[in-house]
Amino acid sequence: MPQPALSRTLMTGALRAAFDDDRDADTFALRLDRYGPELIASLQAVYGDQAEPLLAGLLEVMLHAYHTRPADLKRLDEARLLTPDWLQRPDTVGYVAYTDRFAGTLKGVQGHLPYLEELGVTYLHLMPLLKPRPGENDGGYAVQDYRAVRDDLGSMDDLSALAADLRSRGMSLVLDLVLNHVAQEHEWAQRARAGDPTYRAYFHIFPDRTEPDAYERTLPEVFPDFAPGNFTWDEAAQGWVWTTFNTYQWDLNWANPDVLREFVDIILHLANRGVEVFRLDAIAFLWKRLGTDCQNQPEVHHLTRALRACARIVAPAVAFKAEAIVAPADLIHYLGTGGHHGKVSDMAYHNSLMVQLWSSLASRDTRLFTQALAAFPPKPTNTTWGVYVRCHDDIGWAISDADTNAVGLSGHRHRHFLSDFYSGEYPGTFARGLVFQFNPQTGDRRISGTLASLAGLEAALETGHPQAVDHAVRRILLLHAVILAFGGVPLLYMGDELALLNDHAFADTPEHAADNRWVHRPRMDWARAQAAARDAGTPHGRVNAGLRHLIHARRALPHLHASIESRPLPSPDPCVLLLRRDHPQGTFLGVYNFSEHTIQFPAHVLRSVLGEHAVDHVAGSAFTFGAHPVILDPYRALWLTSVQEGARGL
Repeated sequence: MPQPALSRTLMTGALRAAFDDDRDADTFALRLDRYGPELIASLQAVYGDQAEPLLAGLLEVMLHAYHTRPADLKRLDEARLLTPDWLQRPDTVGYVAYTDRFAGTLKGVQGHLPYLEELGVTYLHLMPLLKPRPGENDGGYAVQDYRAVRDDLGSMDDLSALAADLRSRGMSLVLDLVLNHVAQEHEWAQRARAGDPTYRAYFHIFPDRTEPDAYERTLPEVFPDFAPGNFTWDEAAQGWVWTTFNTYQWDLNWANPDVLREFVDIILHLANRGVEVFRLDAIAFLWKRLGTDCQNQPEVHHLTRALRACARIVAPAVAFKAEAIVAPADLIHYLGTGGHHGKVSDMAYHNSLMVQLWSSLASRDTRLFTQALAAFPPKPTNTTWGVYVRCHDDIGWAISDADTNAVGLSGHRHRHFLSDFYSGEYPGTFARGLVFQFNPQTGDRRISGTLASLAGLEAALETGHPQAVDHAVRRILLLHAVILAFGGVPLLYMGDELALLNDHAFADTPEHAADNRWVHRPRMDWARAQAAARDAGTPHGRVNAGLRHLIHARRALPHLHASIESRPLPSPDPCVLLLRRDHPQGTFLGVYNFSEHTIQFPAHVLRSVLGEHAVDHVAGSAFTFGAHPVILDPYRALWLTSVQEGARGL
């Protein structure tokens, strides 16, 4: 169907008459013409003959959401259409926090917005706050009600008020949207348990073990320690329910078009409450196919494109971030390849970058880092990476054997080394971490711990050795320097700007005791925040001041726009990582010393990229690359751009 005719075909006279304002009708029709073909193509690819009635139902949902969208959000929609690169700009900085641990309640968060504003934050991701099941709830990812807020945090009206305050400050609200599963207490699951055939079809429920056993032959286990297997017998439902993550989290059946319609309605409802970015949780798991690991199936990308198209038609200010912690060859599809190019998620986590940061820090060797980045496929230029040093989750050593083999390492041995190093078992390690989810069959050991404790500050403060403390602070700032200049949305995890240490009292809370990831989810220390602001000489103050300086420097560098890729360059010194960015305004070169050694780096390597003269935007130093080497202090970061001969001294 020709694209210009789509709205005329779908928007009948009665449908157009539903608009009070011709301009609103025209706006909706224009967006339908733009994104409707993508929506229809994906619906047909996934649902076949069911696509046509599904489209009619989706139009009804979209029209209702469009009519009820607040005027200020419609204005934001128009602004975002004029600035489609809003998530790619160098002044974009993210902050990730648990509402209760940051400020108690949503109103409490609102009271601390000046702190975030001063830090330079423009993107606030509040960890799961939609109403979860009571008791154990996987950190909030077992949602009982998508249209309500956790009781102790406030109300949906509080959420809307917070979103409005954020918008007034140029900041965006980001929320988790759990797509793969709901809590067994969710209304849909309760109706399924009661025998309602409509809602039983929302889930994967099997009368016996025949099909579950067939699937299990190729399915991995996400939480082998406390949730082995992928299916749970439910007495009320009289069936085996697909439960990938925990027994109380029921996987949804996305092959049922009603599930897609429900989530379009949920997304648009929350968007009208002021949510601007949705973190699409567990998105890789949506589609189930026998004989596979049931991750990264092609239908997942069609489903995401369909959700995105619906959001673009009603609320183009909204963006999607894919929470897909998968191999690079699979990850790129979440940003769009082929016919999906740039039409799936607007953003995805660069998990590989995070893993390689910690790998290089432990090994003092960046050759694997360079190899891994070089093998990464380029992303669509209209998308961006979410880049981070730490997050709420554990660190899994997603390092491929192909990459390790290419640099002469054993993948198994290197992953074993990293687990030993960051759990504090390796001789001479500076790290203080905990092993999470040891799998004796594979030898896989993931790691929990805060950035500061893993980077050595906890151990250094225990010994009181000044150089150890200095090196720990430098490591923390080095890791942040890499993500802030990589290109993407740098995501600062709450408390890392203050170098908060492991919370070893996490086990005192019964519902957290079995999950040591809570060791790196401490409560915000507002007394420390005040002290760090007053005294930049303490380790915590040094980290805070150094990070603020890096954020300020980043804002002034157009070279860091996320449409440009960072490309690794071969380095003559294995301790030094080189990342090049070729921007229309000039070349940017990040130079990072991942060791505690002072390195004499060959000047000709930098001269070949930047020319004879350059400036470092971290320290404000000017360089002339001559015969003498460039001295790189321990854990030093340089953000270099070239300086033309006639511009020197300006």
